[in-house]
Amino acid sequence: MTKGTGAQLLVDSLEQQGASLIFGVPGESYLAVLDALHDKPSMRYINARQEGGAAMMADAHAKITGEVGICMVTRGPGATNASAGVHVAFQDSTPMILFIGQVARDQIEREAFQEIDYRRMFGQMAKWVAQIDDPNRVHEYIARAYRTALSGRPGPVVLALPEDMLTQEIDMPAKLPSKAVRADNTASPQALEELKALLSGAEKPFMIVGGGGWSKEARSAVAKFAKNNDIPVGVSFRCQDYFPNDHSHYAGHVGIGIDPALAARIKESDLLLVLGARLGEMTTSGYTLIDCPVPSQKLVHIHPDPEELGRVFDPALAIASNLEGMALTLAGLGTIRTASNKNWAADARKGFEAFAAIPQKKTPGDVQMAEVMKHIDANTPDNVVYTNGAGNYAIWAHRFLSYNDFRTQLASTCGSMGYGLPAAVAASIYDPSRPVICFAGDGCFQMTCQEFATAAQEGAPIKVIVVNNGIYGTIRMHQERDYPARVSGTNLSNPDFAAMGRAMGGHAETIDKNDDFPAAFERMMAHDGPALLEIQVDTEALTPVKTLSDFRHGR
Repeated sequence: MTKGTGAQLLVDSLEQQGASLIFGVPGESYLAVLDALHDKPSMRYINARQEGGAAMMADAHAKITGEVGICMVTRGPGATNASAGVHVAFQDSTPMILFIGQVARDQIEREAFQEIDYRRMFGQMAKWVAQIDDPNRVHEYIARAYRTALSGRPGPVVLALPEDMLTQEIDMPAKLPSKAVRADNTASPQALEELKALLSGAEKPFMIVGGGGWSKEARSAVAKFAKNNDIPVGVSFRCQDYFPNDHSHYAGHVGIGIDPALAARIKESDLLLVLGARLGEMTTSGYTLIDCPVPSQKLVHIHPDPEELGRVFDPALAIASNLEGMALTLAGLGTIRTASNKNWAADARKGFEAFAAIPQKKTPGDVQMAEVMKHIDANTPDNVVYTNGAGNYAIWAHRFLSYNDFRTQLASTCGSMGYGLPAAVAASIYDPSRPVICFAGDGCFQMTCQEFATAAQEGAPIKVIVVNNGIYGTIRMHQERDYPARVSGTNLSNPDFAAMGRAMGGHAETIDKNDDFPAAFERMMAHDGPALLEIQVDTEALTPVKTLSDFRHGR
C-alpha cells in the first residue's frame, strides 16, 4: 500500500475530477493542501486578494467553462468573506465547491481560534454542507460533492477540512471514483405530446430562457426551435448570452429596466414557455409580470429540478428535464406551430431593435453612456466577455451591448456588488486570448478593487471601465423616490481610480468628455496587460431615460 495524507488524497481526487484552476486565499488551516498542490503541475492555484473575490472567481470560472468551480479559504473570517461568492453561486445556479480549512478535530465545540460550525452557517446557502473527519473517505466526499454541485439545479457545495485530518497518514486507495457527470433526466413522451398540443394551438407564444446548466449546444438548439416555430425569445435577468442577440427571433432582456413594450408583450402572450429560468423577482419585475400564483397565460415550465416547478407559479405543464437534453429534443421536434398571427415574432424583434437604439433624449453631462456602450459594441469582437456587478451603470450594458456568442456575459443574478472584477480575472486567466471587459460603478468597483492586483500578478489582460458618479446610484435612486431630498449615507468620496490602477501595475486613464472616449478606449484595448478607464459621469444621469431629479420629483 502507498502511504499518503488526507491532503494528498484530496488533491489527487480533484485532479481525477478534472480540476485545473483553484481560486483562493492561503491560510494556515490548509497548508497541507497547498503543499500537496506543489507536486501537481496540472493544477494552478490563483492567489486572490480577498476570499469573496476568490469565490466569485470560482463562480465565474464555472460559468464560462461549464465545469465545477473550486475555491479554497481558511477558517473563520476566510469562510465568512467567501460566503458572498457562495450566495452568488446559489442564486445563479452555478456548480461550485468551497473548501474551508477547519480547526483540528480535538478542538471542535470549544470555540477554538476562528472556529465556526459551517453546517449551520451555510445551511440555506448551499446544496450540501459537510465536514470530512475521516481522511480515508476524502475521495468519497469529493465525488459526491461534484455530483451534487452538477446535478438537478446546479449549485454550491461546502466542505470543511479539519487541519489534523489533512495531515493524518493513510493508505492511499488503489482506485478513485470516476469523473462526475451531470445526472440526466428527460421529458416523458406524454409530456412532449402535451407540449406539442399547447404549442400548436398558441397564437402568441413567448419563450424565456435562463437558469444554470446551459451549453453552447443547448443555445444553438433553442435558436433552431424558435425559428422553426416562429416564437419570440427573451432571456431572463443577466442571461443575455443564452440566445444570440442578432437572431431574428430574439426579443430582448427580461430583467431590470425591461422595455415596457416587451413587458406588455409577455403579458399579452397566450403561452409562456420557460426553459431553465426560475422566474425569480428580477425576471418577473417583482412578481408582477406574471400573475401569481396562477398566470393569465398558459405556463409551460421546464427546469432540471422538480422542486422548482410550481414553487411560485402554477404551470399548465411542468417538465423536469436536463436543459441541454431538452433543448436538443425541442430542436428535433421540427415545425409544430402553424398559428395565424404571422407578425407576432417579427413585431417583437422590431421592438427589441427600437429599444436597443440610442435614445433621442440626451442624459445630463458631457458623457453619454448610451453612445459609449454603442461604441464599445461596434469595436469589439463577438467573443468578447462582458462582466459586471450591481448598480445603475449596468442598465446601459444590459440595454445597449450585444451578446452574440455563448458565455459573453458574466454577471450575478443575485445582484452582488463587486462581482464584475473577479469574474473578469477568472475569465481572462482561463483564456487570455479572449478580450474581457469589466464594467463597474464607483461603489461596485471598490468592493473588490484589490483583485486588479491579482490580474496584474497573474498576467490577466482584463480591461476595466469604472463609471464614477460619486454616489451609490441605485440606492440613491430609491432614496430620492421614497425620501425626496433627504440624502443620507449614499454619497461617495472616491480615490483617483486611474492612479489606483497604475499603482497596481496596469495602464489607466480618466475621461470626462464623450469625445475623449474612443481614443482612450483604443489605447486601453491595445495595452498588453490589465488596464482601467475611469469615466466621470454626471450624478443626474441615473438611467438612460430618467434623471436623479426625475426620481426626486416623482416623474
